[in-house]
Amino acid sequence: MIILVINSGSSSLKYQVRDSATGERLANGLIERIGDSAHGGPRDHAEALDRVTQELESTLQGRSIDAVGHRVVHGGERFSEPVLVTNEIIRAIERLNPLAPLHNPANVQGIRAIADRWPSMKQVAVFDTAFHRTLPEHAWRYAVPDDLYKKFGIRRYGFHGTSFEYVTRHAAGLLGLPAQEFTGIIAHLGNGASITAVQGGRSIDTSMGFTPLEGLVMGTRSGDIDPSILLFLSREGYTEKDLDRLLNRESGLVGLTGHNDMRSVEESGDAGTVALDIASYRLAKYIGGYHVAVGGAQALVFTAGIGENSWRFRERVVNRLSALGIFIDDAENQKPGGSPREISTEESAFPVLVVPTDEEAAIAEATAAVVDSA
Repeated sequence: MIILVINSGSSSLKYQVRDSATGERLANGLIERIGDSAHGGPRDHAEALDRVTQELESTLQGRSIDAVGHRVVHGGERFSEPVLVTNEIIRAIERLNPLAPLHNPANVQGIRAIADRWPSMKQVAVFDTAFHRTLPEHAWRYAVPDDLYKKFGIRRYGFHGTSFEYVTRHAAGLLGLPAQEFTGIIAHLGNGASITAVQGGRSIDTSMGFTPLEGLVMGTRSGDIDPSILLFLSREGYTEKDLDRLLNRESGLVGLTGHNDMRSVEESGDAGTVALDIASYRLAKYIGGYHVAVGGAQALVFTAGIGENSWRFRERVVNRLSALGIFIDDAENQKPGGSPREISTEESAFPVLVVPTDEEAAIAEATAAVVDSA
């Protein structure tokens, strides 16, 4: 089955084409500046899809698309697994827009663009939140009045679930275990970053919460912050839009250094050193807590752009974890490479792994499975 994987952003559309039988990537690309036709971008997601179609006509050489899989960021409490898209499913995703205003509306635009161009095409929605539907209540509940949960759905949802599920399987394989026997801690570190405690192959806690803002220091997001700061800034004249922009786009590494790219942060002198100290300390605290949460980890796993490529940041983090009995092997840690590997010393209490993620491959696999069973 030939699967087109779509990851729609508000102003971009990233795509890959996968052969679900072989796992081969047949094509990939990125359409940017959607809505910015003055600078050469497509007018909307429908026109962006036209450009994708043009690119695929030459790349696929006559092979046709059998189904389309979409990354959808927020599935709320309803969606615990990938689903075949219908009009009712689209409306259900749209009802979740307030929980992910930067993501879900764009995801729906991508779905509608496919439906408009190929009305009979089977589409599957794969949700970032689905892997975390196994969180126990003591992990997903916030200590706020129960009415806020019942009326507004205020609870921890967690994100990056497609990546965590994929990495869980591959980390378990590296250890010679079936996925359902893997217990460990996985750090997905990119411009957006989160960490998940996995016990018996299931998510039991995760750092992102009601939205993708909570948790670790990220490229442009603050992560954990005293809520009273927002009340204080509100009294000082900051509007809701000001606070949203501040926390989601102007904080994190970019707020501390002026850069959200880890390579630039590492090269930005004293400010970079302070930022890396803050980010690595925050992550190390979560790792320690999640080691307790899972009852003793079998492995610590780094994945995603920073987790896979920044040996300096991995080193900073692991050097803070000597109390857990794990230690970095400098030579292994500094080796480049895209394959799963161990980067800890033989004396470590449990292994530290680098496992590349591949969310597009996971979405393609899930899409093929849903279509086959439909």
